[in-house]
Amino acid sequence: MEERNLSKALDIVAKLINGEEISRDEKNTKSLYEDYTTNAEIYDITNSICKKLNVSLYEYEYSLYASAGENNRVFGYSNDELKKEIGVKLNRELFLCYFIIYNVVTWFYNDTGSYTFNEYIKIHDLIHSVDGSLAGVTSQLSVVALNEVEENSFKMIALLWEDLPIMSNEETNARAARGSKYGFSKMTLNFLIKQGLVIESEGRYYPKKRLKALVQNYFEEYKGRLYEIMKGDR
Repeated sequence: MEERNLSKALDIVAKLINGEEISRDEKNTKSLYEDYTTNAEIYDITNSICKKLNVSLYEYEYSLYASAGENNRVFGYSNDELKKEIGVKLNRELFLCYFIIYNVVTWFYNDTGSYTFNEYIKIHDLIHSVDGSLAGVTSQLSVVALNEVEENSFKMIALLWEDLPIMSNEETNARAARGSKYGFSKMTLNFLIKQGLVIESEGRYYPKKRLKALVQNYFEEYKGRLYEIMKGDR
């Protein structure tokens, strides 16, 4: 192993785990992208380090991205950290935000055979999507739920969402709070903005390349139980 190649691989990993993008089209990172894609040893060392750190590395449209692997307590979030970051207090509120995020992802993702993305989503589009998703899930829980805990978890999310007004009296379009469907949706989208996954312009939320990379890679690999339930699988 050449020391230079090890050093380059460490530079790549360091930037990725600090949330930076390594791209062929960015002047500051172009050389690192070329090192990764043209030097087999740097490629292997980088992927080996990421695997040891439980970090997933993705390549998408001539750019490199990374995300924390499952149960990665160093580079990922704990539930309490996520609640604080998003702005919620209770586990059921956090689980509702997870469900909202899932709806954002599926809005920009159709199926495994066609990586088709809608151009943008508005908050009222997202509210309508969550309304429909929860109605579909709760109508078939007795069939698709594997156990009582799973069934009650979705019922809890559905009841929380159904009890919320679309927008509370004191809210404005610029404010996010836990008192309405609009507020929960905006808090969740604000979190995705902070994570560098979406960008907002005039009330429209557009997916960034990082989100598309995660959808085509992480989501494809780790759809999990929620995806099965949404599809009606047991």
